Amino acid sequence: MKFDDKIPIYIQIKNYLYRRIITGDLQPGEKLPSVRQLAVDVTANVNTVQRALSEMLANKVIESQRGKGNFVTADEEMISNLKAEVVHKQISIAYEELHSLKLTDEEIIKEFQQYIHDRSAQNA
Repeated sequence: MKFDDKIPIYIQIKNYLYRRIITGDLQPGEKLPSVRQLAVDVTANVNTVQRALSEMLANKVIESQRGKGNFVTADEEMISNLKAEVVHKQISIAYEELHSLKLTDEEIIKEFQQYIHDRSAQNA
């Protein structure tokens, strides 16, 4: 995993795992790899991975089962809410960037529509 120097590594690891959960790569109720294995997989310090997992536990996105490990929550509504939160955050980032270029809301919508149209044409 490549890390962005501007964002704390534990947050990037947490976001990486959130994306894996949202996309279904990690299913509800599925056991996560051990902390040590995750550290190897993402090339990060074990303590950094543990910090990411601790936040995920606090947010109830994952659950810890004593002696068994960490598991993705089985609460599909929680996962749906997580997806909505991540999508909203990404849209917010894009919106703020485009708005700083002095684009109006209508221009931003038009640009997004054109982008989606062009992408669809490329993939056809």
